[in-house]
Amino acid sequence: MTAMAKAGANYGMALLWTILLSCLVTYYLIRLFGKYTIVTGETALAAFRKHIHPAFGMFLLVALTVNVSGGIMGVMGIVADVLHHWSLTWISGGISPLVWASGSIALIYGIFLVGTTSTFEKALAMMVAFMGLCFFINFVLMMPPVADILNGLIPSLPEANADSVAGPYLIIAGMVGTTVSSMIFIVRTTLVKEQGWGIQDMKIQNRDAAVSATMMFLISASIMAAAAGTLYLAGQSLNDAKDMITLLEPVAGKFAVGIFVVGIAAAGLSSQFPNTLLLPWMICDYSGIKPDMKRTDFRIVVLVMSVLGLVVPIFHARPIFVMVASQAFAALVLPVTVGGIFYLTSNRKIMGEHVNSATANVILFLIFLFSLFMGGIGLRGFIQDFL
Repeated sequence: MTAMAKAGANYGMALLWTILLSCLVTYYLIRLFGKYTIVTGETALAAFRKHIHPAFGMFLLVALTVNVSGGIMGVMGIVADVLHHWSLTWISGGISPLVWASGSIALIYGIFLVGTTSTFEKALAMMVAFMGLCFFINFVLMMPPVADILNGLIPSLPEANADSVAGPYLIIAGMVGTTVSSMIFIVRTTLVKEQGWGIQDMKIQNRDAAVSATMMFLISASIMAAAAGTLYLAGQSLNDAKDMITLLEPVAGKFAVGIFVVGIAAAGLSSQFPNTLLLPWMICDYSGIKPDMKRTDFRIVVLVMSVLGLVVPIFHARPIFVMVASQAFAALVLPVTVGGIFYLTSNRKIMGEHVNSATANVILFLIFLFSLFMGGIGLRGFIQDFL
């Protein structure tokens, strides 16, 4: 949500090609990680630890924990800030971001305490569906010119926006980091194993990956278009969460703003759910044990991760920059993840008759080069925007 809105606000539809390319790569990798678990019965981090080196799996566990910690802080900061400024329109003085953040954290943690994996999946499905509907409606109301959309599919790098706290390199890395996310692929193997899918279910898992990537593209493109059709046309960059409210209303009216706010809230809650659960999931993955979210130690870990959502409201940090930087950091981790699955799936001793074909290895090598390039862009963005 943040990366696509910021890209649309700063550069219109010029970076639409990044979403398309990222979703194609994500589709291929979701399929590949799912296939590996179906064939071997192993989850990702456990396989990295067993077949490559324990340090390799531990590096990814630590790096993704750092990444998701920044995401938790940024996501809740954005949701709380947007809801606070929205509440100013119907309550004098509004409801403080800290109250919104505390209430959201309590809601998510409460569902976690009483729920099961199927409960989490149903809750996420409802929130993501509602989010997608909200942003699709916004897209219809505020669609930019079709020519701009088509031109955005042609790869190009726009000039830096002087008013933005994040340059194009950091934004592109953030878009790739949130779409081609190592976290998606790591968790994918855990969920596939919990589904109990076997070789006979390969078509189902491939179809599931296609639906996932398609929805990811449609929702991401709708968010970018909504921001491009309002903020970009107004000549305003997106540096603070409140800009989403104050700049949308004069152009789109309160109806569209209300839909946009609800979509942001749904996006935030649907992100925080898996984010707060990621560390226990990865610990189980790395250790090769069945995930049991009712364990006391895991409940404490989830509580600590959830409380990170209060950091931005308490210290008044800039949530959008925190979020984009966190997503860009994910792009730096991606080459390691791609390299790991490349090694595993091209190893005949591990995959047997399901080892990668020559064509699959060429595609994976190209994806590995893509991940290195995007990691370099992310590093350049960090250097430019931090130093």
